[in-house]
Amino acid sequence: MVDSHVRLAVPSDRDELSRLRVALWPESSVEEHRKELASILAGESIGSLPMAVFVAEEDGSLAGFLEVGLRSLDDGCDPRSPAGYVEGWFVSEIHRRKGVGARLLAAAEDWARTQGCVEMASDAVLDNVTSQRVHEAVGFEIVDRCVRFRKTL
Repeated sequence: MVDSHVRLAVPSDRDELSRLRVALWPESSVEEHRKELASILAGESIGSLPMAVFVAEEDGSLAGFLEVGLRSLDDGCDPRSPAGYVEGWFVSEIHRRKGVGARLLAAAEDWARTQGCVEMASDAVLDNVTSQRVHEAVGFEIVDRCVRFRKTL
């Protein structure tokens, strides 16, 4: 098994990253994802707070991604500082259970720390038990049943 390399996404990742985003968010088309990513990868914030996209690359292709942003306030988090927020997190099925998701999250946590965060937050839909288990496995704790997670950095 070759370890994936985690790095910040760059504009040349846009097409492959768009296809991965469709797997996570199928309600939007590849083209819609490409348009949104063009702005994000150019360094423009979506909304008023910064964000970053990390990708895991293995053998020249993307194995997964994690989009992280800041939230000025999130349920269960200390309101005195912003929280890093996992906006989207996806690892291709063939690369799962190899630590790829954990490496992506570690990069996002490091980024959040540089932004002054002391906590990470995330969410999962109620019927996505797999996502809930993954969050808990990497140290998040459930703070309410809508389902949101928090992890002390």
